Amino acid sequence: MAQEGPDMTEETECMIDRDVAKKLGGVESSGNVKEMRAVVLSGFGGLNKLRVTKKPMPEPQRGEVKIRVKACGLNFLDLMVRQGTIDCPPKPPLIPGFECCGIVESVGETTKRFEIGDRVMAFVNYNAWAEVVCAPEEFVYKLPEEMTFAEAAAFALNFVAAYMMLFEVANLREGMSVLVHSAGGAVGQAVTQLCSTLPNVTVFGVASSFKHAAIRDSVTHLFDRNADYIQEVKKISPEGVDIVLDCLCGENTGKGLSLLKPLGTYILYGASNMVTGETKSFFSFAKSWWQVEKVNPIKLYEENKVIAGFSLLNLLFKQGRSCLVKSVMDKLLCLYNQRKIKPVVDSLWALEEVKEAMQRIHDRGNIGKLILDVEKSPTPLMASDSTETSEAGEEEEEPEGDNDSKERMPFIH
Repeated sequence: MAQEGPDMTEETECMIDRDVAKKLGGVESSGNVKEMRAVVLSGFGGLNKLRVTKKPMPEPQRGEVKIRVKACGLNFLDLMVRQGTIDCPPKPPLIPGFECCGIVESVGETTKRFEIGDRVMAFVNYNAWAEVVCAPEEFVYKLPEEMTFAEAAAFALNFVAAYMMLFEVANLREGMSVLVHSAGGAVGQAVTQLCSTLPNVTVFGVASSFKHAAIRDSVTHLFDRNADYIQEVKKISPEGVDIVLDCLCGENTGKGLSLLKPLGTYILYGASNMVTGETKSFFSFAKSWWQVEKVNPIKLYEENKVIAGFSLLNLLFKQGRSCLVKSVMDKLLCLYNQRKIKPVVDSLWALEEVKEAMQRIHDRGNIGKLILDVEKSPTPLMASDSTETSEAGEEEEEPEGDNDSKERMPFIH
């Protein structure tokens, strides 16, 4: 049986009853089934496929931890999930999201590492964007005392991915050089901070020009993503770079390989070039695939170059490497406690503002991480838009261009 925490439950239920928007959470239905607020993706497509609605509250199974969620991370991968551009997505309706943080409310049988009241962050295989999440304890980690919930939601996925690519895959060492695309994003900022923990590491950052003023101090050299960064890098380092981290794919794959020094490593960890419009585009997918340089293994052998791929979620949920990830998390939390790294939070959004948050990440407007703050009250212009449902529980289609007429008012951190 799950071990319940009565005091914690009463406290959190009072918290979510603060205003009308939050009275959907933590209540019991007529059938005595506890319900919670959650973001639900009703089908693959545009922003109108997202709604905040009531869902049955999960209870922890053996070895699981029940978390009263305070904040969730929003990643570009979540946008690709919404569009249906990832391989083998689960069948909708589904609750998106892969990382969250909060307070342990109860634990299942055999759960030993956590107690009621612990502040934790967790990886989950979907279902993160909700008031309550249950996760196996192997994917849950305690927070340092000084870490805020917003920082925790910006920490797990991005810093673990950045660390593993740099140190586990590419074997970053003193005096090496790294080129990172989307240097102003959450992973990009994690990469630059981790590079600074070693002496004499040169970081070449590629980002949109409007982000340069904000991130210039975090990299050694900074280039506009629309410029010919290949020639600019070679002017500074004629031999090229030791590591290329690419989350774009498409034509950047060939460019990245051409920049590698002998024994250099190119790592692909995303394919954001496939996302152009609000919905899945076969043309964008085909163009990105066509632009990828076809890799000749013999050429790799002759030029002493390494090409690799990295997916943290597959490593965790499909390949069973949670112990390795935990060891990396322990190292990262040590670096955090030493004040050598600190998550960069772009902005905080209510669950009801998820469409606006997704639009910001689609527009590549963020510097650092976008956070869904479960306790944040939505602005009036957004609240009704994301919570409207018909009597049958189906989503209401919104008029085209409706999002453009709404004022975006996040809390900018």
